[in-house]
Amino acid sequence: MSYQFDFGAIAPYLPLLAQGVAMTLAVSIAGGLGGFALSIAGAWIHAEGKPWARGITRAYVEVFRNTPFLIQLFFIFFGLPQLHVRLDAVEAALLAVMINFGAYGTEILRSAIAATPRGQHEAAASLALTRLQTFRHVLLRPALQKVWPALTSQFIIMMLTTSVCSQIALMDLSHVADFIQGRTFRSFETYAAATLTYLLLALALRHALRTLGKRFVTARPAR
Repeated sequence: MSYQFDFGAIAPYLPLLAQGVAMTLAVSIAGGLGGFALSIAGAWIHAEGKPWARGITRAYVEVFRNTPFLIQLFFIFFGLPQLHVRLDAVEAALLAVMINFGAYGTEILRSAIAATPRGQHEAAASLALTRLQTFRHVLLRPALQKVWPALTSQFIIMMLTTSVCSQIALMDLSHVADFIQGRTFRSFETYAAATLTYLLLALALRHALRTLGKRFVTARPAR
């Protein structure tokens, strides 16, 4: 029996699909910004922090880079309530994305900063720059210029990984696709549409981040 394609069956659910896209973007962007801030803080600790602080940061990075994102999400959503910390699906997803992306971002930035030539540290000291000025202008900015493509790729991977947040009933694109499939029983059409949407999101975000990088990261500072 030949299969009769019917993409029109999912047309009535396009507004719901748009809501799922909006939720995926909101969680990815908000969590990504928080994770980026964590990455910078972690890189600062690695470069300028006390030994005990560097140890804590290393432990954080190792734990969240070497455990599944889904388990981290379940721990936050199902485990923390046992400690009387209750988060809804959106809050749990945001926190999971933030700390996971922060761990990967910290390691990416740490590696770039570690490759900074020693002479640049000495030049900063000779100019009497403060530790914060040295980190910002001598270490962080050149490091970001080197690893911006890697951070961009990691963010795209993180956005795609948010699809597992449907497991805690987050109304993201993945959860909406499951709902539409359950209503229409058009599995091929539903998941083909979801796949294409994720692809377009990834390409659009990659382009946006590349443009932002050229404008604010890799561009030479004004003199």
